[in-house]
Amino acid sequence: MQLVTITLAFLGSASTVLAALGQHLPQTSVTISLPSAPPGDVSGKLFVFPPSTHGTLSTFGQTKSAPLSVANTLVFRNVTQGSYLLDIHCPTHAFAPLRVDVAPTLDGALEERDGHGNVKLEVKAWETYRGNNWDNKGEEAPRQTLKNGRDGGVVFGAKVLGEKGYFMERSKFSILSILRNPMILLGLVSMVIFLGMPKLVENMDPEMRAEWEENQKKNPMNALMGGGGAPAAPNFDMAAFLAGTSAKKEESSGDAAASTGGGAQQGGKKRRG
Repeated sequence: MQLVTITLAFLGSASTVLAALGQHLPQTSVTISLPSAPPGDVSGKLFVFPPSTHGTLSTFGQTKSAPLSVANTLVFRNVTQGSYLLDIHCPTHAFAPLRVDVAPTLDGALEERDGHGNVKLEVKAWETYRGNNWDNKGEEAPRQTLKNGRDGGVVFGAKVLGEKGYFMERSKFSILSILRNPMILLGLVSMVIFLGMPKLVENMDPEMRAEWEENQKKNPMNALMGGGGAPAAPNFDMAAFLAGTSAKKEESSGDAAASTGGGAQQGGKKRRG
C-alpha cells in the first residue's frame, strides 16, 4: 500500500514538473485562414462551412484542436517547438494537409530573444501528402495578413481540394449509352455481315461464284456446322484438320501404298523367274 502511494505521489509530482516546464517553454500562435470563395471565381459563389468544422495540429504524443471562428479562421494558441501535421476536418469540403514546423529563430548560431528574454519562434508550413516520407516537403505555403488583426501569430492560407460527395447521381437512360456498349457494337457488326454476305454472293462473277461454291462443298466444316455440302468422312480428324496435318498424312499413306504395291510386283517377278 505504501508503495502504491509513493508511486502515485511521484507521478503527480512529475506531471506537475512537466506542466511547469511546458508553461515556461517558448510558445507562439498559428492561424489558418479558410478561403471564402474559390480562387479565380467571378461567379460570386462563396464557401459555406458548417460550424462543426475544426482543425487539428498533431505530433508525437500531442494534439491541439481549434474550432472555426466567425472570421473563417482556425487559431492554435500556445504552440511549442516541434513539427506538426495540420488537418482540417469539414463534413462538406476537403482540405489539403499542411506540415507546420515551429523552430527557434537563429541569428547566426545563437537563438534570437525578445525584450523579455524569451526565445523567438519561427513558423513555416509546406504542403504534404498522405503516404509520403515526412521529409518530402511540397510547396511552401505563403503567409497571409488578416484584415481584422484580432488573431495573432503567423497566418497561413488553407487550400480547398473540392466538395465531398456522399451520394451518386442516378444515370439517365440514353440511346447513345447503349450504342457505346462493345457487345452491342459487336452484334451490329455481325448482323451487317450476316445480312450483307448474300448480297455480295449474288453480285459475284459467275465463274468466281462457281469456284466459291465448289470450295464450300469441299469444306468439311459445312457438314459439322449444318451448312450442307458433302458429308464429312466417318474417320475425319478435326484436330488434324485444324493443325494442317491431314494432307501430310494422306501423302504419307499414298507413298506407303505405292511402295507396298511396288514391293509386291517385284516379289511376283522373282517367283515367276
